[in-house]
Amino acid sequence: MIETFSRALPNGTTLSCRATGAPGRPLMVFLHGFPEAAFIWDPLLEYFADPAHGGYRCIAPNLRGFEKSSSPTEVEAYRAHLLVQDLAQLAETEDPAGRIDTLVAHDWGGAFGWGFGNRHADRLGRLVIVNSPHPGTFARELSREPSQQAASAYMNFLARPDAEALLSEDDYRRMWPFFLNMKAGAEGFGWLTEAVKDQYREVWDAGLTGACNLYRVTPLKPALPGQPAHEIPMPPPEKVRVEVPTLVLWALDDMALLPGLLEGLDAYVPKLEVVKVPGATHWIVHEQPRFVAEQIEAFQSRRID
Repeated sequence: MIETFSRALPNGTTLSCRATGAPGRPLMVFLHGFPEAAFIWDPLLEYFADPAHGGYRCIAPNLRGFEKSSSPTEVEAYRAHLLVQDLAQLAETEDPAGRIDTLVAHDWGGAFGWGFGNRHADRLGRLVIVNSPHPGTFARELSREPSQQAASAYMNFLARPDAEALLSEDDYRRMWPFFLNMKAGAEGFGWLTEAVKDQYREVWDAGLTGACNLYRVTPLKPALPGQPAHEIPMPPPEKVRVEVPTLVLWALDDMALLPGLLEGLDAYVPKLEVVKVPGATHWIVHEQPRFVAEQIEAFQSRRID
């Protein structure tokens, strides 16, 4: 059974959360991305709370700016280090040492998962990234690779001052294509049912400004249309190196994040495993939740040297 609650953090942020499992058990945390919310992880929350699959304490927070979590309007409130701080403080409310056994993160959640792995390696057992680019390879590809620049062009739309107003029009008619263009409808994987659409409407009705602010604040965006490609400064290696054992699950039919983002990843993540998934898209958590869970469980079972 999934419990829902709001958790107030010392930094003044409140995160609405979904959770399973007994408090005090080893902690798994699941981070969603755009335009999603914590509910996407429900099948995995139930899977990993089961004693047959580890009996973990599982928590999926809604990121700041999403659903019923705190949603400051200031763009600067969405800088990556602040969302990493939210994660660290959330872990401290569950474990005295703030330790996370396994952190699972997708899309924007992965950006903060990479950040947590870099800043708090001593508090993290394993990191699982699902179709979320490492900042080092993303900066490289956005600077030099036209195909990734084109695939990421949507980011500039989402950073527009009027983005949330446009996205909200006509029952979110500009939002559904994010899913439908990657086979979410009945003719494809079929996961975008009317019931799921209602879940998304409820999340989006709470507001989209926080989500759009993630795109406004990040320097990792391609050049605007009509402007020449610009060199994006590469992050200092010590700021993006992740020493914890890391599994990257990469759906190869992701239209927004291309496989070139995996090239050279081991230079930043020395304890790296990569599983490429043909035929799956950016929304693999919706498409194949059991497969994702089994890959994570297999990773957890492997010995860490």
